[in-house]
Amino acid sequence: MPLNLLTEQRKNWVIFSPGAGRCRLSKVGAGRRPPPARVRVAVRLRPFVDGTAGASDPPCVRGMDSCSLEIANWRNHQETLKYQFDAFYGERSTQQDIYAGSVQPILRHLLEGQNASVLAYGPTGAGKTHTMLGSPEQPGVIPRALMDLLQLTREEGAEGRPWALSVTMSYLEIYQEKVLDLLDPASGDLVIREDCRGNILIPGLTQKPITSFADFERHFLPASRNRTVGATRLNQRSSRSHAVLLVKVDQRERLAPFRQREGKLYLIDLAGSEDNRRTGNKGLRLKESGAINTSLFVLGKVVDALNQGLPRVPYRDSKLTRLLQDSLGGSAHSILIANIAPERRFYLDTVSALNFAARSKEVINRPFTNESLQLHVLAPVKLSQKELLGPSEAKRARGPEEVEIGSPEPTASPASASQKLSPLQKLSSMDPAMLERLLNLDRLLGSQGSQGAPLLSTPRRERMVLMKTVEEKDLEIERLKMKQKELEAKVLAQEVADPKEKENCSPTMLRPLSHRTVTVAKPLKKAVVMPLQLIQEQAASPNTEIHILKNKGRKRKLESLDASEPEVRAEDCWELQISPELLARGRQKILDLLNEGSARDLRSLQRIGPKKAQLIVGWRELHGPFSQVEDLELVEGITGKQMESFLKANILGLAAGQRCGPS
Repeated sequence: MPLNLLTEQRKNWVIFSPGAGRCRLSKVGAGRRPPPARVRVAVRLRPFVDGTAGASDPPCVRGMDSCSLEIANWRNHQETLKYQFDAFYGERSTQQDIYAGSVQPILRHLLEGQNASVLAYGPTGAGKTHTMLGSPEQPGVIPRALMDLLQLTREEGAEGRPWALSVTMSYLEIYQEKVLDLLDPASGDLVIREDCRGNILIPGLTQKPITSFADFERHFLPASRNRTVGATRLNQRSSRSHAVLLVKVDQRERLAPFRQREGKLYLIDLAGSEDNRRTGNKGLRLKESGAINTSLFVLGKVVDALNQGLPRVPYRDSKLTRLLQDSLGGSAHSILIANIAPERRFYLDTVSALNFAARSKEVINRPFTNESLQLHVLAPVKLSQKELLGPSEAKRARGPEEVEIGSPEPTASPASASQKLSPLQKLSSMDPAMLERLLNLDRLLGSQGSQGAPLLSTPRRERMVLMKTVEEKDLEIERLKMKQKELEAKVLAQEVADPKEKENCSPTMLRPLSHRTVTVAKPLKKAVVMPLQLIQEQAASPNTEIHILKNKGRKRKLESLDASEPEVRAEDCWELQISPELLARGRQKILDLLNEGSARDLRSLQRIGPKKAQLIVGWRELHGPFSQVEDLELVEGITGKQMESFLKANILGLAAGQRCGPS
């Protein structure tokens, strides 16, 4: 590849560097796709193992500047192959140079709720583990990154800052396509899952909280000894598995709206590809080498599929690529550190590693901010006793006086009622970030046992169907309202045109069906029950003509719709008849009792209580005796209607010499 072309491409790549800007978009709340972030590639050339380069074995790789290198062309020794990357570190580069130049800049993305990953790639014996772990004198990427990250979290999570931060770590290895927990080796093979948002997770993986670098060393150093290593011809402590250190940074906002962010840092030490002819692997080592080379081959297929834009990326073909789904073509800021060796005997491995690194820098990731509501901070809804009880129970719980005297609750307007009945109407025009918060709140209410219909937590397809159904129902309601208004206008026009028909027929009244007889309910029969002694005395006197009850037939006309003459039907009824002498005698006795009786005597009359008796006595003392019974209406508190019921109740009994008890 010509150098000038590579230089022109690098000018175009600068706009995707992490320093160009910060991504502040959340995965769900973003209205557009997150900005791209290219996988950054750095190449590290380790020094010769013996410390000197002999004249008979010159290095096959030579650095040109801080970003480019050249390697001899095995097809033509007079030419060289030139490569350009984001950074090149020669054999004199230190651990601090590599960390400060490539790894340290991506740590700030973790505090923004974004993911980051660092991968060490290269052939066996090229110095990957030394780059990641280092030594007590020269710490590698992992201890330096953890030290700086813990310092950042302490500063950002201090008292008075808006966010509270916590850090947890997990350590695992992929050995022969098995995911093993190095913090808990007895847990066995773990499975890799993917949640509804596309995040990769491992259920059952141990997570250790750490607050200082001492806490990290206490968990990490014993777990590092659990990693599978073995001796080969090329390396006495060759890594036989891929090691992944996962560090999570959780952030919780101390003030409203109580947001929560989660950033993940993947620090990955890949096992090196091996040529079994040079390593001399046999038996178990040969099987391990086959598993390592297979997973690295799938990793190359994933990179090629991403660069070519294929519809299917084979992430699931290997446990390694499944775990690296966020790092390659996913949502992480990724750094690939390709380790190469200068010896000519590693020439083919070096060319293969450089070709993989050149393809990897073309991979585009789209980091986003993992932000959501902090569910456990939201206070549960507290209902009053009236809200907990139903309407009928609440009514019974209140006293009758409170029901009658208490002011009625204000009724909701039609607009508010429609909003309660159709909460999905505004989801289509709602801000995506607000919609995400409502979805989280709905999940919280569902987990607390809410009885409401979880309309907001329905899948997107079902939610769209519900929204469409609501719109159709609204249109149907509007159409029916318009039709009702037209019918009302038509009826009003008919009433104005012909006012006589309004008197004869109401528009809402239905005519009776033909051959149907309209009947009227019979009135209740009433009778007055007289004392037996009174009836016997009246019957013994031949000159007294008293008729208490008389059966009198009454005819009632029934109208038939199709008959020319109305039907006549007799009906029995009772009519009260009293002789004039008996009526006059009763009125005289009432008048005598009103003029001469005491309050106690007056209370013996029907419809006369203690209060009315005192009023009658007081009126008599003030105005003199009553001249007639009807003068009782002059007494305050006695109306004409009460006077009529008083006569009917007392005149018949007093005429016969009987008295009824007080009412």
